[in-house]
Amino acid sequence: MSSEGNILDDGAAVEVLQSSKKLSDDIAAKQQSSKKLSDDIAAKQQDKLLFAFSLATNIEIAEGRMEASQLRFLVTGALSMDFPHQNPSPDWISEQSWAHICELSGLADAFNGLRDSLEASCPSLRLNASFQLAPMPCTFTINAQLLVAVGNICKLSGLAEASNGLRDSLEITPEKLDTFQKLLVLRSLTPDKLVPAVQAYVMTGMGKRYVEPQEFKLGAIFADSAPSVPLIFVLSAGSDPMANLLSFADEKGRAVETVSLGQGQGPIAEQWITKAIEKGFWVVLQNCHLAKSFLPRLEVICEKVLSEPTVSAEFRLWLTSYPSDIFPQSILENGLKITNEPPKGLRAGLERIFKSEPLSDPAFFNGCRNEFAFRNLTYALTFFHCVVVGRRQYGPVGWNIPYTFNENDLRISLRQLRMFLDQYDDVPLAMLAYTAGECNYGGKVTDGKDRRTLSTLLDLFYNEYVVVGECNLTPSGKYVVPAPGDYKSYLDYMATLPLVEEPEVFGMHSNANISRDLQDTKMLLDSLLLTLKQRSARHKDAASFLVADFETGWLIFQWRGGESPEDTLYATATGILEKIPPNFDLETASIKYPVTYLDSKNTVLVQELGRVNVLLEVIRDSLKGLQKAVKGIVVMSQELEKVGVALASGRVPELWLTRSFPSLKPVASYVKEVVERAAFFNDWLQQGPPTVFWISGFFFTQAFLTAAKQNFARAHKIPIDLIEFDFEVHDKEGDCESPPRDGIYVKGMFIEAAGWDYGKSVLCESEAKILFVPMPPMLFLPCKTDSFKDVPQYECPLYKTSERRGTLSTTGHSTNFVCDVRIPSDQPESHWSHWVQRGLALLTSLDM
Repeated sequence: MSSEGNILDDGAAVEVLQSSKKLSDDIAAKQQSSKKLSDDIAAKQQDKLLFAFSLATNIEIAEGRMEASQLRFLVTGALSMDFPHQNPSPDWISEQSWAHICELSGLADAFNGLRDSLEASCPSLRLNASFQLAPMPCTFTINAQLLVAVGNICKLSGLAEASNGLRDSLEITPEKLDTFQKLLVLRSLTPDKLVPAVQAYVMTGMGKRYVEPQEFKLGAIFADSAPSVPLIFVLSAGSDPMANLLSFADEKGRAVETVSLGQGQGPIAEQWITKAIEKGFWVVLQNCHLAKSFLPRLEVICEKVLSEPTVSAEFRLWLTSYPSDIFPQSILENGLKITNEPPKGLRAGLERIFKSEPLSDPAFFNGCRNEFAFRNLTYALTFFHCVVVGRRQYGPVGWNIPYTFNENDLRISLRQLRMFLDQYDDVPLAMLAYTAGECNYGGKVTDGKDRRTLSTLLDLFYNEYVVVGECNLTPSGKYVVPAPGDYKSYLDYMATLPLVEEPEVFGMHSNANISRDLQDTKMLLDSLLLTLKQRSARHKDAASFLVADFETGWLIFQWRGGESPEDTLYATATGILEKIPPNFDLETASIKYPVTYLDSKNTVLVQELGRVNVLLEVIRDSLKGLQKAVKGIVVMSQELEKVGVALASGRVPELWLTRSFPSLKPVASYVKEVVERAAFFNDWLQQGPPTVFWISGFFFTQAFLTAAKQNFARAHKIPIDLIEFDFEVHDKEGDCESPPRDGIYVKGMFIEAAGWDYGKSVLCESEAKILFVPMPPMLFLPCKTDSFKDVPQYECPLYKTSERRGTLSTTGHSTNFVCDVRIPSDQPESHWSHWVQRGLALLTSLDM
């Protein structure tokens, strides 16, 4: 079959595709339940660091060498709602960082003078520091020189040193701060460097063995096992212990029977266990997290059957499972837990794949009918696999949803590649792209924009250039398709690749490393907070959550000097209540802005005011109830306790978020945004519709945009289903001084993973170390779809938050998704895949 034409016209091809799709769907189904779990659980190495760090800090606090309030600050950051000191340089110190510095300055004597010294030194620091200035205060910047100036902290995290002049700019010196206190300054100013700094802290205090990965030795683990003790492989994304296990079984001379659990496999698994108990061979039950109905029976088998004296001494039961809340606790407690993470990095991933089935099998690797194309496409496909797996580490910039692509997806794609090249004279690229992109990998992808990303990436590796010979796989040319050779030549070539790859391998800007590191920091701090909550949750006094006694192993938190947690919580609630405005009078608003045929925005305003009122009521009632509870006037309910725990942790209470706009901000920034949104609608209510609408302020953004379309449709008597938005960027001074004739001006959007060229009025590459830039005001112009301007524009998704993902709505989009916005680009239309790979998006709200 040729690569030209419609592959669905070929009956044989359709049969092959259907067979492939069925197998792919089966694989996808087996992985579906693990997807949510992998989102919620940190990587095993990160858990190891969390455990070691918790142990180290608890020892320090118990022995009086660290104040618990400092650990609290590391976890939560600034909790105060008001800071009387103005940010001295908001163009390169974010408001959140300044809030951290202000609160940190009063946390301990060692930090005295930090804020004042930083204020006085801002001019010289700004002149001497080599960083890119952000165009707005909300833009995140990294300034390594500043870190050196506040105590030579860069040494702790492996950053380069700067000039002595900068170090002398601030009064605070390295000698004033102990190792942990340096972490607090680092957390305040450049949180993306916190994880390596925590690793250095643990290594200094407890030794390298608590941080460095340990060699995986299955024999040593097996030596501690017994027939009555199941051995449990805890799986993580990309890991597959079966090759190691089967090799170990051969080494021990043991027969192995494997059962992949799923629907109807429970009785079969039990039959094999019964035979193995008698005969003395091993049984492996794979994917236990998929066998919910069988797990209770498995628990009985492990507790009763395996402990009987008639069980063969040679018998062993091996289990594999992703972390799951349905997995029996008794099996976990009594079994031996094993985890073996796959090696990280592109080079390690390629080597692992080539040393595993099926590529390690000479019968598979050699003898293809079209061997030249097979070798080239095989290498490109393995590279593609490492790219789609590696993009997970960059969070939503990589994938909106972190899919669990694994080596099973690659194996079936490789086997299909070999099969199709053996069957057809010409390389059937369309069929190969369909089976890999739509079935094997694409079968797991549920987000529409992620499907576009997957298709774009696959096009880079399954194309004519790869088929015919050597070609670049990255823009820099550092990675290429090597000349076809024998099996060893590929391993030799991989040995020449860099151990650590740059983000360009995954199609991303170098700033993506900062996004990845910030995500790692957030995961570490969230996990640390979770462990503290779990320990304090057992405390009998509900009003004293996060308060405990070290004699019982709990943590004492003190927020401010000498204040009890109850007093601090009461003051926090009071501070928020003083900030939030009163409810809007909806009756008055409805009279002033009645429902009219030609202006649907009136209806949107009144509906938005109603949503604001609901949120204000929830906030007000919960805070007043919390104040009464901490004073002992009413009983502390579970709902109020959760509100208190969230406020004490610097997080937005879940109770509020159920009636709120989506937000990832800490509670202080969130309260500020609530006030700003209320002020936006109040100005509209009192002064009339604004010339430029703040799109970030709406709860239901789609309703506002639909109202703008509806107004146009009614004014011009055009069916609304024939109308879409065209877009114009107005980035020149004075562009938006009066309302447009048709459509709406909007502001408040932010560009992630790109920049804006004000000279050319087009998208451009990001500046170094700047993750977000404000999008200039835009005109959303309703018009008939056949009237769009013929101008090269990139179709960029607009999301409400940087998380991007949400629940899947009836439209097929995430609830976080607003609409596609077409933006002028400095890349020609033929190169728009560049922005898809970058993970470019517009956001209406940042995390700070």
